[in-house]
Amino acid sequence: MKRVLIVGAVLFWLSGTASAAQDAEAVYAKACAACHNGQLPMAPKRGDKAAWEPRMAKGMDAMVQSVTNGLNAMPPRGLCMDCSTEDYQAVIELMSE
Repeated sequence: MKRVLIVGAVLFWLSGTASAAQDAEAVYAKACAACHNGQLPMAPKRGDKAAWEPRMAKGMDAMVQSVTNGLNAMPPRGLCMDCSTEDYQAVIELMSE
């Protein structure tokens, strides 16, 4: 019985960690564009290299941490509740280009 429980727990854990990355454009459109298209002056606009440069200088880990925890007016997880770390990285790179 213990083996069945252990195997079940491992399979459950793996099913939650083996998700494929989402399309960065789709994530941007559903969760980021509302603020990063220029509607909120404190949110760096997509493609504004000057605005993104000091943020990117902090490193990708710090950027993902800011999205995950929220920063200033940005809510935790940036309104993308199903995004993985890889999804956040891809969208940050997309917006900062």
